[in-house]
Amino acid sequence: MQITLIQGILISLVVFLCACDKHMEVFMWFRPLTVSFLTGLCLGNVQIGLQAGAVTELAYLGLLTVGGTVPPDPLLAGLMTTVLSYTTGNDVATSMGMAVTFALVGQWIGMATNTLYAGFIPTFEKAADNHDGKTMGTWVIGGIVIYAAAYAIVAFLCTYAFQNGIVAFVNSFPEWLVNGFNIAGGLMPAVGLALLLVVMLKADNFAYLILGFVLVNITNCDNILPIALIAAVLAFISYQRDVQISKLTALKGSEGDEEDGI
Repeated sequence: MQITLIQGILISLVVFLCACDKHMEVFMWFRPLTVSFLTGLCLGNVQIGLQAGAVTELAYLGLLTVGGTVPPDPLLAGLMTTVLSYTTGNDVATSMGMAVTFALVGQWIGMATNTLYAGFIPTFEKAADNHDGKTMGTWVIGGIVIYAAAYAIVAFLCTYAFQNGIVAFVNSFPEWLVNGFNIAGGLMPAVGLALLLVVMLKADNFAYLILGFVLVNITNCDNILPIALIAAVLAFISYQRDVQISKLTALKGSEGDEEDGI
C-alpha cells in the first residue's frame, strides 16, 4: 500500500515529537510501542501499528545506552517495522528484521549530533560565566530541535520520498533471504527478553518473575490484559510501600536530629 504525502508529513511530525522526547527521556514516547501505534494511526491501520509495536518493543526491552555503547535506535525501528509491514505486505517479524538497517541510521544520527554538540561548549561556558541563562536555554532548545529535525527528515525520506525505491528493493529479495529476515525477526524478541532477564534475575525481583511466569501459563496468554492489570496493582503497592518507607526514614532522621540538639 502507498503512503500519501499527508500521511508522510503526519508521520514526520510524530517522529519529531517522539525524537524530542527521546532527547529528554521524559514521557518515553520514543519507545517502539508508542511510535508504532502512532504511525499505524497516521496510516489508518492501527492493527499493524499495535502488532509491530508489541513485537519491536519486546526486541528492544533490554537494549540500553551504557557509557559509550549506543544500541540500534528503537524509534526508527518501531517506525520502519510498521511502515515496511504496511507498504510491502510482509508480516511484522520479517519487517522488524529488515528495519534494523534503519535503526542503525538512528544510531548514526545520535552520534553525529552528540559530536556536533561538542562545538556548543565554548558558548555554554561563556554564557555560564556571564550568568546568561537565556542564551544557555536557547542553545539547549536549539540542540533538541536539530536532533528531532534530523529524525523527522529521515522519517519523511524513508516513509514517503523514497518509499517506491525501498518497496521495490525489498520486493526484489529472494525468498530465502526473506525467510532469513523472518527468522531473525522472530528471534529478536527472545533476545530482548533474555537481556531483560539479566535485570530480573536478582533477589529483589525474582518473586515477580515467578509470579509472572505462573500467571502466563495459567492464562495461556489468551488475554494478557488481566496480567497487565495485576502487574499495575503490584507496581502501585510497591510504590506505596517505598513512599511509606521514605517517610518513616525521614521521620526517624528528624527525631534523631532533635534528640542530638537537646
